[in-house]
Amino acid sequence: MFTCNLCPRKCNTQRKALTHSGKGFCNMGENPVIARAALHFWEEPPISGTNGSGTIFFSGCNLKCVFCQNEDISSGCFGKEITVERLREIYLELINKGAHNINLVTGTHFINAIAKSLEEPLPVPVVYNCGGYESVNSLKLLENKVQIYLPDLKYADDELAIKYSDAPDYFEIATNAIKEMYRQVGNCEFDEDGIMTKGVIIRHLILPNNLENTKRVIDWVKENFNDGEVLFSLMSQFTPNKTCKIPELSRRLTQNEYDEIEDHLFNSGIEDGFMQELSSAKEEYIPPFNLEGV
Repeated sequence: MFTCNLCPRKCNTQRKALTHSGKGFCNMGENPVIARAALHFWEEPPISGTNGSGTIFFSGCNLKCVFCQNEDISSGCFGKEITVERLREIYLELINKGAHNINLVTGTHFINAIAKSLEEPLPVPVVYNCGGYESVNSLKLLENKVQIYLPDLKYADDELAIKYSDAPDYFEIATNAIKEMYRQVGNCEFDEDGIMTKGVIIRHLILPNNLENTKRVIDWVKENFNDGEVLFSLMSQFTPNKTCKIPELSRRLTQNEYDEIEDHLFNSGIEDGFMQELSSAKEEYIPPFNLEGV
């Protein structure tokens, strides 16, 4: 049991082992809870490669965005509680299946367990895949243990952060976290097959009816990083979920919205990164959370 202030919410609540649940914002206990561990082929090309990324989906979340595509595990908290030792075993099982890397998705609230599981280096890079709402002090637990950071930068507009994720200070916290991630791992590097071995990929999901937010995120990335330092991944896969009741998030992006953001990205001068095709907005890209590999 420990008193948790791991993430910026600083709930200061007791989290216990063998409970599968807790009273903090993430609703999780002390031990990791996992919904899926499998090879994943739908990340950016230098992450998924040809063999797939060894992806572990943690249950619970410190954001719980109203539009979350993984709401069954982020808010519903579906998953199985495991030990740190079992978490380490899962890494090795995925590596034996040929995974290019170990990809830890939304593990912010289990960062203590993750750090412990990585005390011994792995033979492949570790990817920390998160929503960007991270404590710099907690991120330091992962220094020299994580080689690739894959954070979201969801909002530059604090009003949207409050409305959609109940995180009024999101932009300041996320940008400081991204700078810490870059401090730890430095510029992007790749192996001879184009698979990423270290670096930062900043992700942003375009939300319908919120194009100014996306433009401000693009501008921040351009203003804060030089060419070759980070990759920027602009995602257009927004798909309305079943529970979100916010009218402006009730549809996918339009072609006009996509084209406007594409033009802004081009004019920004950012050259290193990716932009999803509009056709990526499909429910089939959401993996089944069925305890595979757990």
